[in-house]
Amino acid sequence: ISDIPWNGPVASINVGYVDGELVLNPTLEQRAKNKLNLTVAGSAEKIVMIEAGAEEIPDDLMLKAIETGHAEIKKMVEFIKGIQAEIGKPKFEFESMEVDHDLFDEIEAMVGEDVKKALDTDDKNVRDARMQPIYDAVHEKYDEKYPDQGAMLEEVLYKLQKKIVRNWLYEGKRVDGRGIDEIRPLAAEVGVLPRVHGSGIFTRGQTQVMTICTLGPVSDAQKLDGLDEETSKRYMHQYNFPSYSVGETRPSRGPGRREIGHGALAERALVPVLPSVEEFPYAIRCVSEVLSSNGSTSQGSICGSTLALMDAGVPIKEPVAGISCGLITKEDGSWMTMVDIQGLEDFYGDMDFKVGGTKNGITAIQVDIKVDGLTMDIIASAFEKTRKARMYILDEIMLKAIPEVRPEVSKWAPKMLTTKVPVDKIREVIGSGGKVIQKISAECEVKIDINEDGSVFVSGLDKEKAQQAINIINTIANDPEIGAIYKGKVVRIMNFGAFVEIAPGKDGLVHISKLDKQRVEKVEDVVSIGDEIVVKVMEIDDQGRINLSRKDALADLAKRNAAK
Repeated sequence: ISDIPWNGPVASINVGYVDGELVLNPTLEQRAKNKLNLTVAGSAEKIVMIEAGAEEIPDDLMLKAIETGHAEIKKMVEFIKGIQAEIGKPKFEFESMEVDHDLFDEIEAMVGEDVKKALDTDDKNVRDARMQPIYDAVHEKYDEKYPDQGAMLEEVLYKLQKKIVRNWLYEGKRVDGRGIDEIRPLAAEVGVLPRVHGSGIFTRGQTQVMTICTLGPVSDAQKLDGLDEETSKRYMHQYNFPSYSVGETRPSRGPGRREIGHGALAERALVPVLPSVEEFPYAIRCVSEVLSSNGSTSQGSICGSTLALMDAGVPIKEPVAGISCGLITKEDGSWMTMVDIQGLEDFYGDMDFKVGGTKNGITAIQVDIKVDGLTMDIIASAFEKTRKARMYILDEIMLKAIPEVRPEVSKWAPKMLTTKVPVDKIREVIGSGGKVIQKISAECEVKIDINEDGSVFVSGLDKEKAQQAINIINTIANDPEIGAIYKGKVVRIMNFGAFVEIAPGKDGLVHISKLDKQRVEKVEDVVSIGDEIVVKVMEIDDQGRINLSRKDALADLAKRNAAK
């Protein structure tokens, strides 16, 4: 309704997929069962923005979801136009700055062929080196004629390169010699770092990304402050784009908008295939380091994350690959899409359509658009080309590097065991001021986390000690099992026997007659305070008192050893 000129109006909508049906703007209750979180924005004619996270939604269904969303967008745009017609102001005239057409033609005649030769290589460093003398020659000739107009000369050279590259692409020629549907040379490798929990390197042309996977206890999950309540996420992905990846020496600073966005996209692509916390009780963090960049580093991060997760022994449901699709349009409305765009094609092209997914379907989408929008035909073409590329990357490259998930986590990763205790027993497990749980943690050299629902997570480098902690917790939370053998500590000695603690706060009596198979005259002849001994639970009387036997425990263990 303002007087500011623009190409709107536009509207947006959220599309979900609940119980086998596409749903517009799903409710909070529906989101609990939602398999698709698709945000679409557009004008009455075209789509101007797409972003999605999905649980392996087939490509054709995703296209239908976008079409469904656009149909509703058209209604909202008409509504907005009605308001505009009623109270809107006339738009003021605005003329954008244009380069001098005569100057452009003059410079094109001067260096046009040299620019073509400079751009015609698959190595961006060679390309930049070839272009530098051309820049120098143009400035040398025109700086005196156009003082203080260096930016305009740079703009002319930019538009000249853009014109050449776009014409080539539309003719089916790419600067690195590939076909329109051809992917750059690919390579994948896992286990590249010896000490980490999992690692993978994914290479596509001059773009190379290394991802490192680290596993930790569930309590290491990132805490998130939401509008309604505090939540957490146990899978975290961080994307780093160091200056050396593009041959620069700028200082390293905190992640910027681009790094955060790329990291979020790669994270969203992997979340749908991760195992549940019950299946794999770990917090998982992946860090993608861009070693070399020439376009599609976010998609390289998706592939690298898959490799690292599989190398770390994370039982993902399906491997995920990422690929991008570019676009060139002409003023007459004709267009052409191309798969796996490199940096120059992204820079001078009209679209960067990024898709992550498995063989079964799409898990993430993010689209950069530089034109006034995309038609459904363009989107359908992008889906078809990225689907074929995903299948090729997975079958021919990634699954040949690591055909299946490692059967076990790395020896360097913490060993995680779980159990569940009754909610009313949580207080006993923790103890007054946390004394009991701290004692277990110290003695077994483990970290223990307890949720409000009674879920217990024990992590430690030694699996046997972690199991020992689980056994102690189960003993505290549940009555000792009659006939079970426990390892306990002698805490008190009487003339009629010894009291043995089999779990914090739970001890029982070993009568002097049950200390050894031989007759025992004095308790101290067999055990002393602080000794750790094995005992068997013989009886729990009506008052909850536990009767133990060392003699029977030793006999049972001897039988087991003999049977082996």
